[in-house]
Amino acid sequence: MAADAAASSGAATGAADIVSTMHSPDHDMVLILDFGSQYSHIIVRRVRELGVYCELHSCLSPPSILSKGRIRGLILSGGPFSVYEDGAPHLADGFLEAAEAAKIPILGVCYGFQELVHRMGGKVEAAPKREFGHADLQIKHAVAEGAGHASLFEGLGETSPVWMSHGDKIVALPEGFVTTGITTSSEHASMEHSARRIFGLQFHPEVQHTPGGVTMLSNFVKNICGCSCDWSMKGFVDEAVATIRATVGETGRVIGAVSGGVDSTVAAVLMNRAIGDRFHAVLVDNGLLRKDEAVNVVKRLRDECGVSLTCVDASEEFLGRLAGVSDPEKKRKAIGNLFIEVFEREAARIGKCDFLLQGTLYPDVIESVSFRGPSATIKSHHNVGGLLDVMKLRLIEPLRELFKDEEACDLLREADFIYLEELRRTGEYDKIGQAFAVLLPCKSVGVMGDCRTYERVLALRAAATSDFMTAKAHRMPYEILETVSTRIINEVRGINRVVYDCTSKPPGTIEWE
Repeated sequence: MAADAAASSGAATGAADIVSTMHSPDHDMVLILDFGSQYSHIIVRRVRELGVYCELHSCLSPPSILSKGRIRGLILSGGPFSVYEDGAPHLADGFLEAAEAAKIPILGVCYGFQELVHRMGGKVEAAPKREFGHADLQIKHAVAEGAGHASLFEGLGETSPVWMSHGDKIVALPEGFVTTGITTSSEHASMEHSARRIFGLQFHPEVQHTPGGVTMLSNFVKNICGCSCDWSMKGFVDEAVATIRATVGETGRVIGAVSGGVDSTVAAVLMNRAIGDRFHAVLVDNGLLRKDEAVNVVKRLRDECGVSLTCVDASEEFLGRLAGVSDPEKKRKAIGNLFIEVFEREAARIGKCDFLLQGTLYPDVIESVSFRGPSATIKSHHNVGGLLDVMKLRLIEPLRELFKDEEACDLLREADFIYLEELRRTGEYDKIGQAFAVLLPCKSVGVMGDCRTYERVLALRAAATSDFMTAKAHRMPYEILETVSTRIINEVRGINRVVYDCTSKPPGTIEWE
């Protein structure tokens, strides 16, 4: 399905006060500190799937954050740095001491593991052989289970497949710690200190490539941290509605940024449930929408969901703003600024509005800001990092901490329409996390009707993913690809070659540019 692109981050620009509705003070919570890993969001997802509420915050957070809510556990994420290099992120002074004083168990993952070792007197060095991808963890159960406390590896066998992604290695553990797992390249692939309840994993338990990872995380949050598993998405809806009403007040009005994608649609319906006709949804037709997409969004949201929705045709403005711009980051920031300008104009037409609703999700935020606020930048989402320096509206993002020239546009719309039509017809659409067509900025020589052609190349993308932070190319049946390719070349004049993108994420991203 098409990813929802409506996202923003005031933290990145200082442009706006962002209101999230996720804070749940009545639930046990696990705090996750982000050191810049692109897998940080997956840790959040995995912990929440276990029925435990958790939040992701910058690794630079002060120790005072430990007093926020009923924090029962602390997880330090991975990151793309080396703990011994200049400029690498580190925990704030006194953070570990404060966590231990509060008797909060700690789990370090990859870079987070190395940070624990580095801060507590162990030694981390560049590894002579980097370790990326699959490895077999040899678990030392005798050490873990003989310590008289819950083990991270309870329920696992002597060997467990894990996913590695590191160029450094632990060469000496801090005093009092023991090794609980090894691989052929890492003599300290996991560690623990039983009395202090501090644990470290060199691998990533959160990704699907570590099949026993969910068991490890479950052992940590349930058995070691003792968290009550009483949080759920069903309960989130009621809590979010209550928080929205308290935030907006009895007279506040909200204008909503919707694209028709899943994220903003859910946010719009949630807002409509919370404040009714004081919510005004706005769909901006930017000239780059799919064929009949604006009409279908209006029908779905306004006619079927009862949301007050206005469609604003700003296609000429957007295409004009993008004319001559080829750099992807410049495109996103230009689009982001124009989106906000259009929203503010529409808000002025509607009348006094206090908030701007957006369907921002964690992946949008994580992929668009640095570890200082938190994660390392992959790319800016179309209005993440593109916010105006001065905004008249406060951003309200109820899903923020949950887990997307004119002739060329017409060519792409027609080709994309055919692609999705065939995916739906064959039933393949429901097996895919995200699918779309990409018109490439190049031409290819071909032969059609005994004549030479020199026309555009189209790439098809279909990603298989459950969390949008990692993905594999969907294994598309060849018969479908053949049908789609034939139809596009025959029905869309101007395209003479169709290719399929088989790149996983990482190293690529799901979207192009």
